[in-house]
Amino acid sequence: MKNIAIRLRYDGTAYHGWQVQKTDISVAETLERALARICGHQVRVTGCGRTDAGVHALRYCANFRTDSTIPMNRLPLAVNSRLPADIAVTDAVEAPGDFNAIGNCLKKEYVYKIMNTRIRDPFMQNRVCFYPAPLDIAQMERAGEAFEGTHDFAAVRSVGTETKTTVRTVHWCRA
Repeated sequence: MKNIAIRLRYDGTAYHGWQVQKTDISVAETLERALARICGHQVRVTGCGRTDAGVHALRYCANFRTDSTIPMNRLPLAVNSRLPADIAVTDAVEAPGDFNAIGNCLKKEYVYKIMNTRIRDPFMQNRVCFYPAPLDIAQMERAGEAFEGTHDFAAVRSVGTETKTTVRTVHWCRA
């Protein structure tokens, strides 16, 4: 079977995170169903990491195995025709057999946006944190610097995760 790496993006508003859940709809489950229809067999997708409920992704990497003969340049269009409008596969390539999206992930980038205005923008709903009061940007910058460096995040990790280590390096954190 071929190992296929895909890049996708999604609006996570309607989903309970990336990982397949017993009772709630997830991005992975939705993607697996679409891929199964295209590939003609059940597909298990490995993502580059978990996202929580409501979280969006701009450049998310995943991989799956298939014996489908769909050309890689046609796979995104084929699977997108079976996906809801809030998930899109942008690229697909045949990856080495030992490639694993989470195991080969070198870094992750997170962006948190604050809309600092008295009037909220309904088009930014589920995209930004609306905060109408004044912000102290200098204090926010100093707080961000405290996150930079290598730290053990065991105190804030999710229960039941299978991570090998809770030590992470934050390269940049700014307001």
